Amino acid sequence: MLTFVQRTGQSIFLAIERLFNRAFGESSNPFYHLGAISHFLLWIVVGSGLVLYVFFSTGVREAYDSVQSITHDQPWFGGILRSLHRYASDGMVLTMLLHVVRHFTFDRYRAFRWFSWVSGIVLLWLVYISGINGYMLPWDRLAQFVVVATTEWLDWLPIFKGTLVRNFITPEAVNDRLFSLLSFLHIGLPLGVLGLLWVHTQRVPGAKTRPPRSIAIPLTVALVVLSIVWPAVSLDRADLMTVPEAISFDWFYLPTLAALESWGPAMLWAAVAGGTLFALALPWLPPKHASKVVHHVAVRPDNRIVPARGGESLLDAALREGIPIPYDCRSGGCGQCKCSLLYGDVELEPYQKSALSDDERRAGKILACVASPTTDVEIEYVPVALPGGNAPRRWKASVASLAKAADDVMIVHLAVEGGKDLHFYAGQYINVLLPDGQKRSFSFATAPGDGRRIELQIRRVPGGLYTTHVFDAMRVGEAVEFEGPLGSFFLREDSKKPILFVAGATGFAPVKSMVEYAFAKGMKREMVLYWGTRRLPDMYARELCERWAREHANFRFVPVLSDPVPGDGWTGRTGLVHAAILADYPSLAGHQVYACGSVAMVEAAHPAFRARGMDPNDCFSDAFRLSPHLARETPEEDVVRLGGA
Repeated sequence: MLTFVQRTGQSIFLAIERLFNRAFGESSNPFYHLGAISHFLLWIVVGSGLVLYVFFSTGVREAYDSVQSITHDQPWFGGILRSLHRYASDGMVLTMLLHVVRHFTFDRYRAFRWFSWVSGIVLLWLVYISGINGYMLPWDRLAQFVVVATTEWLDWLPIFKGTLVRNFITPEAVNDRLFSLLSFLHIGLPLGVLGLLWVHTQRVPGAKTRPPRSIAIPLTVALVVLSIVWPAVSLDRADLMTVPEAISFDWFYLPTLAALESWGPAMLWAAVAGGTLFALALPWLPPKHASKVVHHVAVRPDNRIVPARGGESLLDAALREGIPIPYDCRSGGCGQCKCSLLYGDVELEPYQKSALSDDERRAGKILACVASPTTDVEIEYVPVALPGGNAPRRWKASVASLAKAADDVMIVHLAVEGGKDLHFYAGQYINVLLPDGQKRSFSFATAPGDGRRIELQIRRVPGGLYTTHVFDAMRVGEAVEFEGPLGSFFLREDSKKPILFVAGATGFAPVKSMVEYAFAKGMKREMVLYWGTRRLPDMYARELCERWAREHANFRFVPVLSDPVPGDGWTGRTGLVHAAILADYPSLAGHQVYACGSVAMVEAAHPAFRARGMDPNDCFSDAFRLSPHLARETPEEDVVRLGGA
């Protein structure tokens, strides 16, 4: 039965959301921002309530008169503000109810989500009780009804046994002290709502608490217009000696008091208590129990592996670990979290076909917000921003200097123009923009800090369009246009583990950036650089690395030649660079590895490092493929951008 109700509810929500998408667009669909709208309305309620309280008098005689003065003596301020307070409160109840119902129908309340669900139910009741309490303060005929009905309902409980009616709602008992208590409750309860709401949202990774302007502005305008056209006004002054014959009613906040007249207090308590307990127990009731198996999600281009709890969406798992996958609706309606499923299987909740077509699904695309892994998976998304918020942009620069470091390596220094510093992370790269629209990628070889001058280490590629120009035609002063910074390969500073740098050829460039940055920051972690080249002349910065080793006790340099010749006079390490690491480290557990070189080198090193106990979360490289079983799409993928080729 519960499954049928949920599937029916899902169909209804999807149909309504599809209609709203056509009317307002996915980014402005209020059904995708119910939680954020509730936050927004709460702030309107709190702000307007604080202003109204300044002009409100808490005396039993003064309360009614002060509310009348607020409403009628200053209609274009106090009157609108009072109505805004009322209608925003009603709207908040509506959006919170829809928010809770949607999470129920899409089965997003079990397992690890139980706390969010339970705190949401408690929040709904706190808001509801705050609203009922608010209707008592104007002390008109509606307030009289609310106070009497609430007192009679509470008096049924054995703890009170009729004492409330006798002691609190007689003309003698309704005094200034009672109104001070009611005012205190109307301030204290919303403060409790704010506190619990903060806890509630902190449990949801990446929770948005502000709706888009395209929703917030029209909603505010609509509430103000409603306040002008249909203002909230008081009824006659309360009189406990008579019973009001007719009152205007608020069906958002007062339906339980209306039911009290028909059902009586016993049945109403049974319905309210039973319904609340049932709602609180839902996360643990059959028919479905989320799996407790934790699956691993390999995320590209961040090259990180994160855990996903049973029933957790890929988006939530990524956001919980700080991976900035783009998203908006979190409901399978906007398509912003669309990504590629490279390996593994997922279970998809219902979604809008406008966000993910059947052709896209067959091509391996998924929506991260409605996809839960059923196996270990690998996904790839297109980032819209870089770690730390350093968004890429276009820059203009000029060649400041050129110097050959080896027969096939040119050191190029660029002077950045435009009056702004270029902020980047050690290990990132840039794309040089060519006149025909092509791009060539090169790593920063300078440490972050000097945002006006950067170093590139460019290796000559036989027949390469741009590298041939660099070696044969580039001159000091030449204009260069590039975009950056780019890449999620950068030095992580949130660990104390020793670092192993593995560089192949011009893969040394990002290592130079990271090592010099670590020195400048005073980083005390042990660092070892294994740099592998074919011959000794190819190791164009060997003297620099040896100087680092002499000057810094926490740094060690291990050069490795794969194809030395007798003329090199080489007596050091030979062979593959990653084999040298395996020979030196029986165990790589507890180390971080930064691999910079060709894709072939990294793909060979990675499984060998894993076999020595390396944690996949501690291996970083833009060339790093989380799934070595995937074939390269083009041979050009062997030319790794980190190496600056």
